[in-house]
Amino acid sequence: MQASLSSSSADGGTIEASSLGCLSVLLYPFISVPLFGALLFWGLSQIALPGAASPQPAPAAEGQLAAFFAPPVLRWEARIVEWAAAYELDPNLVATVMQIESCGDPGALSRAGAIGLFQVMPYHFAEGEDSYAPAINAQRGLAYLAKALETYEQDPGMALAAYNGGINGASRPANEWAQETQDYYYWGTNIYGDAQADLDRSAVLEEWMGRGGASLCAQAEQRLAQLP
Repeated sequence: MQASLSSSSADGGTIEASSLGCLSVLLYPFISVPLFGALLFWGLSQIALPGAASPQPAPAAEGQLAAFFAPPVLRWEARIVEWAAAYELDPNLVATVMQIESCGDPGALSRAGAIGLFQVMPYHFAEGEDSYAPAINAQRGLAYLAKALETYEQDPGMALAAYNGGINGASRPANEWAQETQDYYYWGTNIYGDAQADLDRSAVLEEWMGRGGASLCAQAEQRLAQLP
């Protein structure tokens, strides 16, 4: 993110982290210019922008996450529930952000400098803080998400857009958002909506995986395998 909380990119053809979680960022290193143009057109035509009903925050049943989140994200389930309670957030919304941002990789670092599980930019940390420490990273990221929800009257779609494009940036008309923010809104609201509907699978999450997210999750799996 720029004026917002997080920012990300891919480097050398390997997805480091995706605070954008979007078609354009995930595929930049892999596609030709004509294909990129076609996919960009597809993204604009498919995205569900504000105006339609947006899933409203509600506590996950018994604090459990939707089972369709990627295994590296589900590994953090107990902590996600704990962190969500601290900021009065729905654990499934927190898991949706983690899914798109890092797929549960605590060591994620984007080319733009976004750090950790929630892809927080360095200037959001206090001097001396360990920005990679999961609890500190969650504190900074989720405080911003909670602020975005408050600003946009508990609308999770707008909060997701603000997490990517900035609280002020999300206040612009949706058709003036950066493409990455429009895509983030599409991925995030649909994945979260599937979680709130208590579905066994999320077609949109599977779509995200197929469009580059699987590489992000594979990186997370490798990192987590190295932890105690």
